[in-house]
Amino acid sequence: MVMAITTFTAAHTSLASVTLEVADPEAARRFYTAFGVDTYLHLRASESHSTGFRGFTLALTVSGPATVDGFVAAAVNAGATVLKPAAKSLWGYSGVVQAPDGTIWKIATSAKKDTGPATREIDEMVLLLGVENVKATKQFYVDRGLTVAKSFGGKYTEFAPGKSSPVKLALYKRRALAKDLGVPVDGTGSHRIVLGSTADTFTDPDGFAWEATA
Repeated sequence: MVMAITTFTAAHTSLASVTLEVADPEAARRFYTAFGVDTYLHLRASESHSTGFRGFTLALTVSGPATVDGFVAAAVNAGATVLKPAAKSLWGYSGVVQAPDGTIWKIATSAKKDTGPATREIDEMVLLLGVENVKATKQFYVDRGLTVAKSFGGKYTEFAPGKSSPVKLALYKRRALAKDLGVPVDGTGSHRIVLGSTADTFTDPDGFAWEATA
């Protein structure tokens, strides 16, 4: 008896854009311009119901502690709330703020001492999705055509960045992400974020929506 094997070949997919759904796009645009990340994002008006933790964070990697402090100060001056004051940790130096629209941002560096003056440069921006099952969601994305760049078992997965997006995509356990950000894990309603896809439109197992950008 010969068994037929069907191979599914997904169209290559990558993250093309990140759109935040906000109640007041103009106010959000002013905030993100002052914060210094406006060129990384798109904004869209939405009144979708959302409470508590939205299940994701946007993380900035920068050169040193002074630059972390500068971005945190810029966010607070523009109206953000500090969730975790910038401080040293086992992994470096970081702080967490929440934008007026509710989006949580983490600003971090692996350096514990400054080797130069503070800058307004961002080395990397990562969209971290908090998911229930990292392995299962990773496989879902691999089946969709995303390429894994790094993977640490069921704890963390990072995908290869798309050519057209300045934002890298990664998966983390939802509960662990909430703990890292200093917020309760509970949340209901919309994630208030839409991911741009270089291929088709779909929704992942944790309810994060992707839409085709082409």
